[in-house]
Amino acid sequence: MRVGLFVTCLVDVMRPEIGFSAIKLLEAAGCEVVVPESQTCCGQPAYSGGNKASARELAKKFVQEFEGFDYIVIPSGSCGGTIKTHYDDLFAGDADLLERLSKIKSRVYELTDFLATVVNLQKLPAPSAGSFKGTITYHDSCSGLRELGVQKQPRDLLAKREGVELKEMDQARVCCGFGGTFAVKYGDISTAIVDDKCANIHASGADAVVLGDLGCMLNIEGRLRRTGDTTTRVLHVVQVLSGDM
Repeated sequence: MRVGLFVTCLVDVMRPEIGFSAIKLLEAAGCEVVVPESQTCCGQPAYSGGNKASARELAKKFVQEFEGFDYIVIPSGSCGGTIKTHYDDLFAGDADLLERLSKIKSRVYELTDFLATVVNLQKLPAPSAGSFKGTITYHDSCSGLRELGVQKQPRDLLAKREGVELKEMDQARVCCGFGGTFAVKYGDISTAIVDDKCANIHASGADAVVLGDLGCMLNIEGRLRRTGDTTTRVLHVVQVLSGDM
């Protein structure tokens, strides 16, 4: 099974180790993993910011780079949601691009969804020395949950990691306040939302909050640190599943 890994621009720039953990998990599932070197962005920031022309060029580039793979796997609900939900709008009026998109949309998966439902991964990679052990709570990202239906899949996989216990927080499905450009345009509202999220994380009593979207990860971690919390860890789900953190 030949899998194209779309790393995402945020992972590439901010947390490249997440990309390597994703490769480790996919290879443990028996996949041949290819990371196209020319990949950049899915176009979501431009699209949500109203720059549809730039978003369309990036979307077209994505299709060109990934249409030859058996599956396209993404460690991000927001990028996956953009591709599967919004590319049709960007390609409206272009019959060729719409046809090409229709042929790959069913092969685009968020990473935990792919591992749980396509390859049915039963055994996680052996953890590295000093990898995380303790209690976690899980934050469901808006796009992953509402556009891709990702909720049960990461929890089922995390249950396979020995030494990790899930403690659900209140309102796990509620937005963290990031929302891409929303956090820039409406900073006060965004801050109030993430403060509620941080309060629910603290109330869960968990050692770490785990999630599947880097935008949420940076937003939550940034707010925790700016409000004086230096101990609650903020981890991407692939880091826990791979045993790398």
